[in-house]
Amino acid sequence: MNSMTLPDIAAQSTRQALPLEWVGMRGIALPVSLEGQRLSAKADAGVSLDDGEARGIHMSRLYLALAALEQESLSPSLLHQVLKRFLNSHDGLSSRAYLNIHTDLLLKRPALISPLAGWKSYPAIISASLKNQMFHVELKIEVPYSSTCPCSAALARQLIQQQFIDDFANKTLQHADVLAWLGSTQGIVATPHSQRSIAQLHIYLDEFVDEFPLIAIIDDAEAALGTAVQTAVKRADEQAFALANGQNLMFCEDAARRLNLALRRTPGVNQFHLRVIHAESLHAHDAVAESHWQREQA
Repeated sequence: MNSMTLPDIAAQSTRQALPLEWVGMRGIALPVSLEGQRLSAKADAGVSLDDGEARGIHMSRLYLALAALEQESLSPSLLHQVLKRFLNSHDGLSSRAYLNIHTDLLLKRPALISPLAGWKSYPAIISASLKNQMFHVELKIEVPYSSTCPCSAALARQLIQQQFIDDFANKTLQHADVLAWLGSTQGIVATPHSQRSIAQLHIYLDEFVDEFPLIAIIDDAEAALGTAVQTAVKRADEQAFALANGQNLMFCEDAARRLNLALRRTPGVNQFHLRVIHAESLHAHDAVAESHWQREQA
């Protein structure tokens, strides 16, 4: 067996002395526990390289430190511990550590009317950093919903009114005739256009938060919008969904304002930036609105 010491190229000096902000790995596959679920995730792990003379960092040490994420449920304190291990394993080289965890949270959602239920996937990124002993955590979540254009709804109503005038002009109105007309394609000649939409939520958490409020944020967002996309449905559920869309007509500006007001009341949220994207069914482009908020310091 060869007893020679294996070379450590990373420990050698570089010819071009220059510190680097972030060095590490992206897309590391690992399982994580979140909200009581065992989920597949990808991690980005890195540290700063403050010693400009050093050739590189020890990436294997970051990789091995991630094993702690398999042992217990994800929490701010657990991520803090892992980031400390990043820095402890790079003493003299690094003063800042970073960790991003990409996963999809699965939530079982009930239908609106029937006893059916199904799973919905919510893409989420948990980002943590440790810089000069300051620990910081952020969440990024995507929430899908449906949006019906208020303008197209008004235009559709106008066409229906005009059709009513054309069909019943100079006629004595009978309740049964009007009822039959309302239930026919002859009467409802136009419908408003709707589109699947996405709310992208970037949340900055309070320092005292000891758990990730992912479900609370999603629940608050869906309640504010009123038109969360569905999973398994029966016709009664589909009708209830149509009713929800009719009662929650919204431009992208309306959706952004609703979410802003809702997230301000969500416990643990210190600051946020949100973007809503309405994938237009009328146009070939999307309608987008953004908003941000930060809690005032006491």
